[in-house]
Amino acid sequence: MRKTLIAFGSALSLMLVSLGQTVQASEPVDQSNPYQLIEQVAENTFSRIRKDRTLLRADPDLLRDVVKDELLPYIHTRYAASLILGAQYYRKATPEQRDAFTEAFTEYMIASYAQILLEYDDQTIEVQKDKPIDPNDKIVKVRVDMTDASRPPIRLDFSLRKNTRTGNWQAYDVTAEGVSMIQSKQSEWKTPLRRDGIDAVVEQLKEIAKRPIRREDKQKQDAS
Repeated sequence: MRKTLIAFGSALSLMLVSLGQTVQASEPVDQSNPYQLIEQVAENTFSRIRKDRTLLRADPDLLRDVVKDELLPYIHTRYAASLILGAQYYRKATPEQRDAFTEAFTEYMIASYAQILLEYDDQTIEVQKDKPIDPNDKIVKVRVDMTDASRPPIRLDFSLRKNTRTGNWQAYDVTAEGVSMIQSKQSEWKTPLRRDGIDAVVEQLKEIAKRPIRREDKQKQDAS
């Protein structure tokens, strides 16, 4: 079984400019196989983090760029956003509102994954071995088991969807220990969507996405 390094989150061209140093993004990932896609994205992401550890510790907000370049191209953000809205709110929304929600959700997700990556500390994972994929299959789940000497093991299941036009696979959801990100956000934002409307939720997501990327202990100190 293949082994590599990863933190929670899959779950996305980084340019870090510091003291005159520029770091280029990793090479594009082959999206024709969902199992290899997950492994390659993980390897690119965490090789980047290990390489630029000093810069990222000095300015954690640079992790947003890591997510944008290493993870985001392989996540179907529009599909994920439509699932979170659900048929009820998606049908009612105007095309402009759908675009605004997708954009705000994408920025929210970038910030969320950046916060997760900040906690990365050389965890080890095992990516599920390739399984035969039926040509008619449009959805595949890839299991990832993460182990950390200081914490209980974590199971992640990445859901990927095949683009019928290009044949490329993209992730759209991740389930951690049985809890789906899509279902969690559907539940969390159901009441605000009903009570305040999609425009208000878009503004809330924008505000959350603007929060600085900081370790939890640092955030608590700043709030006190």
